[in-house]
Amino acid sequence: MRVTVIRNPKESTDRVIARFNKKVQNSRKLLGVKEARYHVHPKTKIQVRTAAVMREHYRSKREKMKYF
Repeated sequence: MRVTVIRNPKESTDRVIARFNKKVQNSRKLLGVKEARYHVHPKTKIQVRTAAVMREHYRSKREKMKYF
């Protein structure tokens, strides 16, 4: 569904733009677009496991560096 604004004969361009912006905000379409833009897909099992292995590797490396 589109958001449309029809300009009245004696209405200024700034006023039409303001009315349009208000209609867009009230329709809440912008929120849906922003949410879809930054949507993050869930990690796969392989990605979770790889991250855990790397995390453990770096932890052990940090522990070794404590005693030098």
